Amino acid sequence: MKKLRKVLRALNVLQLFAVHVNATTDTTATTGNDLSAEMKTFYDRNLIKMAKAQLVHDQFGQKRPIPKGNGKSIEFRKFAPLAKALTPLTEGVTPDGKSMDVSTVTATVSQYGDFIVQSDVLELTAVDNTILEATDLLGTQAGLTLDTVTRNVLQASTNVFYCSTWSGSTETKVTQRANMNLTSKLTVKMVNKIATYLKRVNAPKIDGYYVAIIHPDVANDLKNDDNWKYPHQYRDTKNLYTGELGEIGGVRFVESSEALIVKDTTCPKIDPSGDASALTNRYAVYSTLFVGAGAYGVTDIEGGGMQTIVKQKGSAGTADPLDQRSSVGWKSMKTAEILIPEYLVRVESLSEEFSAIAAAN
Repeated sequence: MKKLRKVLRALNVLQLFAVHVNATTDTTATTGNDLSAEMKTFYDRNLIKMAKAQLVHDQFGQKRPIPKGNGKSIEFRKFAPLAKALTPLTEGVTPDGKSMDVSTVTATVSQYGDFIVQSDVLELTAVDNTILEATDLLGTQAGLTLDTVTRNVLQASTNVFYCSTWSGSTETKVTQRANMNLTSKLTVKMVNKIATYLKRVNAPKIDGYYVAIIHPDVANDLKNDDNWKYPHQYRDTKNLYTGELGEIGGVRFVESSEALIVKDTTCPKIDPSGDASALTNRYAVYSTLFVGAGAYGVTDIEGGGMQTIVKQKGSAGTADPLDQRSSVGWKSMKTAEILIPEYLVRVESLSEEFSAIAAAN
């Protein structure tokens, strides 16, 4: 705590006297560079902390650090299961044994980033530390951006189930998105079906469970199912995932407003006789992702993937002749890749309460 106060005091001094600073910052405290390594580390940690809170879709992937000096490619490894050993052993004879069958999936990383420009007037008159506030905002933005990159890759899963329509107690199976309606809600029955599918393909579990990433609108419908089980019914609630709601049928549900919402011309029409091209005449469709261990891989932002960039006034030379502008930014290398398609399932449904008013995200 004492060390943190020292850093914050230094930050406030920097803000008040930034008009005298005239150098681009880096990670070392040398002549002409007024952002120390300690302050740089503090900013980086704060950015990553804010970003990690948004990375719901990254939680369950195989993580790999960003490679340095190896171009823009990154390798994820997957291991093939062993065949059954049904041949009886012969007394005194050592069998041949098996070797591990390891294959790699190569993905190409891309770079993402953004920044905030601050004026000298803002820095001199602001009560709060504006660099720290900017880092908080950018950290949240970075997390949401990188989480969406992962989410969009996972949505390419070819294992797709559509929730049935219901008329009273009569169920009608659905095979395409446009044929769903407001009765096509995610139910415990569907959850059990997906859990059974994952068991049938021998998808390994994550800490003893499969995981589903669900939108709050869909969670609202699911929690109204009589068979729903709340998190307080766990025997152990100490290790809940970020955003976790509860468990049913061997599936733990993690809530995220970033779970995909689709609203386009492939979605069900609100008025069957209405304009087919008008999105206002389409219900929003929600995607819930069910995941087994090892289904996908992601890059690790703590493994060299994310960086905070602080530029002090005057660092732009003649582009900022009156030392009026400073900036705070972030950049990160990122990719995600489906490794074992069978272990990833997408379930599409509507929300009785919200599909008519929800927007695509």
